[in-house]
Amino acid sequence: MTLGQKLKYLRAAEGNMRGLGRPMTQVEAVRAMQRELRKTVSQAYLSQLENGARPHLTSKSRALLARFFKVHPGFLVDDPKGFDASLESDLGTSEGKLDVWFVHLAERFDEDAAVSKALMRIAGQKDTRAAILLLGAILADPSLAKRARSMVERAQPARGARRRS
Repeated sequence: MTLGQKLKYLRAAEGNMRGLGRPMTQVEAVRAMQRELRKTVSQAYLSQLENGARPHLTSKSRALLARFFKVHPGFLVDDPKGFDASLESDLGTSEGKLDVWFVHLAERFDEDAAVSKALMRIAGQKDTRAAILLLGAILADPSLAKRARSMVERAQPARGARRRS
């Protein structure tokens, strides 16, 4: 997993832990950092890190982000090629294991942005297990699956139109 993917995951997890029901935006994370720690990184810097334009953090930024997201500073680096997720510490809960599994699966689909984003969205859910069971139930009922697909297809052009304006 890259540093950028880890930061995106941490924003997603933080948003859910704070009851937003969605990932924190970069701006929300920067503002919360300023409010809670009285120090921050810029939104532009966070964006560059997440998008890979800046592959490394300064030691000050690493320490600040680790404090904000409550992770070990050593977590905020790219994983080496061939890194095996099973080497990570056991998160102890099936929820945590599911989240880690979905994040690593999203990484495998980094060339298919839509699938990667969907997998990260599942990993960022407050109750990942319930989200998976819901998806399974929807897919088990052909009429429900057809309605859900139709709703998604109708919503997609609207999202694109909002981005352009």
